[in-house]
Amino acid sequence: MTDTADDPRTKAAPARRVEIFTGAGHRRAWSAEDKARIVAESTAPGASVSAVARAHGLTPAQIFRWRRSSAAVEPAPTPALSFAPVIVDEKAPPAGDVIEIELKGARLRIPGRTRPATILALLKALRSAR
Repeated sequence: MTDTADDPRTKAAPARRVEIFTGAGHRRAWSAEDKARIVAESTAPGASVSAVARAHGLTPAQIFRWRRSSAAVEPAPTPALSFAPVIVDEKAPPAGDVIEIELKGARLRIPGRTRPATILALLKALRSAR
């Protein structure tokens, strides 16, 4: 380091502010419970990740990293409904009268004018029943 006040080649003013860093300079170790608590605090309704980070002496990026890694540990959601083969029965009544679904050994007969949301709810219930 050069002190400009003692250097005759420069006419700059001497340094007015000096920072001295002390301490070991090592990373802090956060327990899994602390991480979970801070992540939960950051996901609370109305919470600001930046404010939570400042309160704990962290950067927002660190909290987002913890959020991503904790999401990887959570169980995966149940798979969405998928397509199934459709068999058209030629002897069936005209289209629109009845929808018949067989799933896992159960038969579901739904009137043709049933709302799609109701059909979806019935399929989900049937799927989870067995």
